Amino acid sequence: MSRSDFVSVTIVTYNSGRFIKRCLESVLDQNYPLREIIVIDNNSSDGTIDILEPFEDRCRIVYNEENIGFAAAQNQAIGLSSSEWVLTLNPDVLLLQGFLEALVNAGNLDPKVGTVCGKLLTMTAGFDFPEEPLVDSTGIYFTPNLRHLDRGSLQVDNGHFRNYEYVFGATAAAALYRREMIEDIAIGGEFFDEDFFVYREDADVAWRSQLMGWRCLYAPYAKGYHVRKALPGNRRALPAEINMHSVKNRFLLRIKNMTPDLYRRNFFSITVRDIVVVSCCLLWEHTSLRAFPFLFRNWRNIWAKRREIMSRQRVDDAYIASWFNFEPVSKPAPKKFAAALTPPKPTRR
Repeated sequence: MSRSDFVSVTIVTYNSGRFIKRCLESVLDQNYPLREIIVIDNNSSDGTIDILEPFEDRCRIVYNEENIGFAAAQNQAIGLSSSEWVLTLNPDVLLLQGFLEALVNAGNLDPKVGTVCGKLLTMTAGFDFPEEPLVDSTGIYFTPNLRHLDRGSLQVDNGHFRNYEYVFGATAAAALYRREMIEDIAIGGEFFDEDFFVYREDADVAWRSQLMGWRCLYAPYAKGYHVRKALPGNRRALPAEINMHSVKNRFLLRIKNMTPDLYRRNFFSITVRDIVVVSCCLLWEHTSLRAFPFLFRNWRNIWAKRREIMSRQRVDDAYIASWFNFEPVSKPAPKKFAAALTPPKPTRR
């Protein structure tokens, strides 16, 4: 087996006691060679540490003394890893058999694929499954007003996401990244931008990787379940800190990655959405106003990142613009993918 076939799994926990045991068990149950499983705990206080201790002989576990955020902790884990492929995984994800095999086999068919994602279905926090299977994500897409959404979210899984397709990006809840791409698109040594702290950091990676010429492939035979806490429409149920980061990161995404051509094409949609976001902060969600002082304080550093990203753009403006639509955009993968990649056979244990 070549180096390109090995996978490192990186997981960040923060008060993830409800989920992490089942998540790790599903990873260890994969019939696929793992180089390592690296868990970074961001100073949990809910008993997560006690749950992690029995796994220390099978996983590399690092206990941080403070919560440094999802982005920084994932960078920490990726820095400790050594495989050609890195699977970032949320602790509230449950992988079905064959997940890793399906992702790696798909990614190895196209050297320009830097990210591979599968089909995530929804489950409750109690690991219960809906009577009708509902899609959580089959990749992410961007709208012209700069919302990024999960493709197929909450649609009944009736088989219409069964083809190999190129999509804009993957949710980092369960995304397979090629080491070569990780190193190629890193800015200042950071794959995930640590200014994001949490939320939207995967959308930033997706946008940056597209600008630099990398592709994201959706592999339909890789299936898992995910507890989705952040959905459009449930903003009031989320902690104020998460909502603040959501506002901050919306503008970080644009400042870093938006080309003048894309802004020109979508100026009206972006401006209307900006007015809505800022008005909501001023009128109701006052805790999110803290996003704007952060952007002003860090403007020079953020703009420096933008200059570097723009200097490394490898695709034309029309290609980037083709991904931004109010309906999910996907592009067909070569037919040879379907012929070469058959559903992995389940194994008995």
